[in-house]
Amino acid sequence: MSEALEMTTFRLVAGLTGADFVAANEDINTYLRRQPGFRWRRITEADDGLITDIVAWDSASDGRRSAAGIMTEMADSPVHATIDQATVDFRIVPVVQHIT
Repeated sequence: MSEALEMTTFRLVAGLTGADFVAANEDINTYLRRQPGFRWRRITEADDGLITDIVAWDSASDGRRSAAGIMTEMADSPVHATIDQATVDFRIVPVVQHIT
């Protein structure tokens, strides 16, 4: 079976913290858990404040379908107001090696 990673990096709106972003994601987490192909999600915050949001999918098409829903079905989520949209870098890439 293939695997793909949805990787998004961005900065938060001035004055917000990684904890604020995580708290604003409750409805998104519920949404992701319902999506076909969802495997797991990790959110990191670097010392310089850069947030990295990584979601693992069974396939790139699963990730693309879910990402579209986050922008449409989940458009009213409070998470969108926490992100400095001008800083977003989003991609879905296939995994070429997986070591456990």
